Amino acid sequence: MATHLVNGYSDSRLSSWQRVREFAVPPSMIETATTRRRAGDWAGACAAAAVDVDLDLRSAARAHGHALASRLRTDLRHLAPDLLRWHMPRIAPDGLLRPGLTLTLARYDTEDRDGVRPVHLVVRTPPAWADGGQRISLALWDGSGPDTGTARHPHPRPSRRFRLDLHRHLWDARRTGELRVRSGADLPPPADAPSGVPGPPGTVPPGRRCAVGRWAAEARILLRAEDTGSTTVVVRVGAGQRIALETDPGEGDPSALPRIAALPPGGPSSGLPMLPDAATWMLPDLELVRAGAIGADRLHPLVATALAPGRRPVPAAPPRAWDPAAGPRIVDCRGARHRIGLVDGALAALDHDPAETRREELLAALTGTPLPCFQAIDEAHRRPECLPDIRERLNHGDTAGALAVVESLLGPAARLRDGALRDDLEAAARRRIAHGMFRAGLDEPPAGRVPDRHRPRQGRSRPRHATFD
Repeated sequence: MATHLVNGYSDSRLSSWQRVREFAVPPSMIETATTRRRAGDWAGACAAAAVDVDLDLRSAARAHGHALASRLRTDLRHLAPDLLRWHMPRIAPDGLLRPGLTLTLARYDTEDRDGVRPVHLVVRTPPAWADGGQRISLALWDGSGPDTGTARHPHPRPSRRFRLDLHRHLWDARRTGELRVRSGADLPPPADAPSGVPGPPGTVPPGRRCAVGRWAAEARILLRAEDTGSTTVVVRVGAGQRIALETDPGEGDPSALPRIAALPPGGPSSGLPMLPDAATWMLPDLELVRAGAIGADRLHPLVATALAPGRRPVPAAPPRAWDPAAGPRIVDCRGARHRIGLVDGALAALDHDPAETRREELLAALTGTPLPCFQAIDEAHRRPECLPDIRERLNHGDTAGALAVVESLLGPAARLRDGALRDDLEAAARRRIAHGMFRAGLDEPPAGRVPDRHRPRQGRSRPRHATFD
């Protein structure tokens, strides 16, 4: 199927990001985490944003000194875990958190008898087989040995490709004002090619847009932090595709295009600093806003303040499915218009008497065909119209939101019947149990098996961990 473009942007990709922005970080999570953060309860904010805390400030002070513990405490008090979740790396095609990742948030240099040793504040995502609930964990890493949460983690070391210590505006509430400049929102969108890269053709996957206008400035930030004396950084623009970026050591023009050249075949690049993904690719929220695919009211409040100051919110989209709380549903039944609504906490046919209801339920149990009113009730229990939205919430870990939708649809006293809805709820519960077993170190991944959600769909050629940007 052809990919349609909206103002030069991939329509299918933007629609995927719209779904992520709608379900991955629900407004209730943002509101609760923000309230607790502003009250000084950083641990409560993490709990509200489904972040498990695997560090202890007293232990950090004993192991690394009170100066480091003080800096760490300050950073934790200003950590916006809901904003961090908003900007975490995600994978195609469903926009779930990239599994098995260790990502640096902050780096603290400490001195011991062996010299300067960095201590990293990191967040980790569980492996794919244990990602039920889409939870992330917060810990310290100093490279000296295993710590909490690393014994069975596939990649316990911080990734140099995925790091946010140079992009505090993506998680630190004190620095969110930098988002507009650091995302390139003040620069015109690249118009020379779909990828925006004026370099060797064929190096960038279709539909992805590079933040070339910010590469030079971001490369200088990286080189100052690494302090290797080099003026060259490596930029990863695709699977197995890297290019060299030459920068001037001075400040220069922040909007000037960098000098880009393909790395020589077999050339050494592992020793060169790598531009993080957060600086390589254009912020998806910026693309959504520019394409008119999302309104400021759909963005995280801190993101909306930076990217769309003074922008008028667009009206909320109409509900996708019938909501019993808004009134009875009308069904054509035997040539009459009948109503379906909630009675005593359960969905019922309002225009059929109890005797007729019992007769139709018995008929259905004997594999007969009940009246249309009861067919509609049965379909709502087994496969409601809003099932895709419920699945999105479950996949992104918003179990409370999914159950709230089910309760509003079927009533708090409803008993689920066999069908797709019950299967999805049970599968989500099993995934959460697997995550709990992983956290407790009591279970191993099933040999040769991954959760059905991670299996490649028929005809899909994308890799299982394709980056979702």
